[in-house]
Amino acid sequence: MQYQGVLTKMQTEIGNPIQYYLVFDSDFIHVNQLLNKKLSIKFIGYKCLACGENKKIYRQGYCYDDFYNQPQVGDWVMRPELSKAHLGIEDRDLDYEKKAQLQPHIVYLANSSNIKVGVTRKSQVPTRWIDQGAHEAIEIVEVPNRYLAGITEVALKDHVADKTNWRKMLKNEIEDKDLLEYRDKLREFIPEEAKEYFIENNKETELDFPVLDYPGKLKSLNLEKTPEYSGVLKGIKGQYLIFDDDTVFNVRNNEGYVVQLTMI
Repeated sequence: MQYQGVLTKMQTEIGNPIQYYLVFDSDFIHVNQLLNKKLSIKFIGYKCLACGENKKIYRQGYCYDDFYNQPQVGDWVMRPELSKAHLGIEDRDLDYEKKAQLQPHIVYLANSSNIKVGVTRKSQVPTRWIDQGAHEAIEIVEVPNRYLAGITEVALKDHVADKTNWRKMLKNEIEDKDLLEYRDKLREFIPEEAKEYFIENNKETELDFPVLDYPGKLKSLNLEKTPEYSGVLKGIKGQYLIFDDDTVFNVRNNEGYVVQLTMI
């Protein structure tokens, strides 16, 4: 069976284990059903997620020009503390920025390779945790806009990490932590503007990923250097496909790439 389309991040559905889907324009693949089967990936070209043209992808699925023009990849996306829509100040497109920034956001703790603090829209819980490969997570505050979430994250990352070690995450070099205890210890460091939004009564969310075998020495698949690859799919974690020869493929990092997928 063969599919061809533009890669975008895998869609997910909470479950035991989590269900993964690759969605193309006219079809989709339930990736869990490919476990223990041989899969071939062939690089065909590019299709920018904004202009739709066959232009080399620069970052996050966008060509160079669109990466520096499209509102959905403004600096405030990666650095929420730079959000200004609550002040009525435009970055690239104020209407878009108001819709994205002026909605409930969560500051959370997630444990994937280590405990880290992060920010996401409330509507993206637990999707954001799944994408990071976290096996457990908990909310700290729920605030009404992205700016408040951003300044809270900045304050807390002086006391806890804000990055995931993707290699440890994929090797499953993890240990369970008491996130409630960590959350309560961090409470005193929440900025005054956000203290009232602290979530008093909640519990950890635990996540189960569909992985048959974890890799040893990781080899990251780069489609530009290796335009054709095949291997037996052994797991899916975060936005990674894990293969039997310890090759891992980050689907999200290859958004905008046109590929041909063949089940052998």
